[in-house]
Amino acid sequence: MWCRAIGLALAALLLTAANVHSAGKVVEQGRKHAAEFLEGRLEPMWEAMTPDMQQAIGGISDLRKFREDLEEQFGLETDVLSERSDKQDEFEIYLRTSTYGKSDIPIILQLAFDEKDRIAGSFIRPVQEPAPSRFLEYETKSELHLPFEGEWFVYWGGRTPEMNYHAVDRAQRFAYDFIIMRDGTSHRSEGAAVQDYFCWDEPILAPADGEVVSVVDSLPDQKIGRTDANNPAGNHVVLKVAEKEYAFLAHMRQGSIEVAAGDKVSRGDELGRCGNSGNTSEPHLHFHLQTTPELATGEGLPAFFHD
Repeated sequence: MWCRAIGLALAALLLTAANVHSAGKVVEQGRKHAAEFLEGRLEPMWEAMTPDMQQAIGGISDLRKFREDLEEQFGLETDVLSERSDKQDEFEIYLRTSTYGKSDIPIILQLAFDEKDRIAGSFIRPVQEPAPSRFLEYETKSELHLPFEGEWFVYWGGRTPEMNYHAVDRAQRFAYDFIIMRDGTSHRSEGAAVQDYFCWDEPILAPADGEVVSVVDSLPDQKIGRTDANNPAGNHVVLKVAEKEYAFLAHMRQGSIEVAAGDKVSRGDELGRCGNSGNTSEPHLHFHLQTTPELATGEGLPAFFHD
């Protein structure tokens, strides 16, 4: 799991200026582009995408290959169960849930439109339910503060799989992915190098007083477009902040972590620097709270930040 989008994600949503669409217009617009994609008429859909979206996909041939893989895996759409619109941050969202010939589970197709009615994000995946949790009403024992300075953007976060793909995982049920956005993008120039990303090498801070339980610091930072599925968390720190409350801070820059297991830290102490190690699509900070220091055995906890 960690911080790679699950299912058949095309691209992440990008923050842009707001624009108000009527629900009917969003559904009509989404239905049009969904039909183009599902019927293989990809040129109009490609032309309607933002440059960042096109870059994330690669080319229209890559979009065509993605569609072919989708049909091979799920078959053709057989029935539309529901269509609706939603608003997430500055985007108007079209959501289409359908049955497909080769899938026993309904498939959800989502398109996000920016202020110019361009397709700024999309994903297609089976409908999923959030992992069951006995901690939905839990109140954090530790006084957590944001593990960075300045203004960051919640890239994934929330309690439903639509808002937060981590929510389907028991341990990462309430996880966050944080990035820095400027002028509607997370990077300068083409975003081809890790150094292009605004959060790269930014200090990652202890969110509360606590004790360092474990540290990994030697893994290489991945080049953009590559991932390390064998080491999903990458370089990371596990911090005990209260009894049965362990904070995981992941994907740090190689060689940047300044603490060791057994160290006592105070809120605001620098733990390391934001990087791109592990199973990650771009530099960012993954943060979650859980009941144990071992990922495979823990249950996720809601993390509430003060100030």
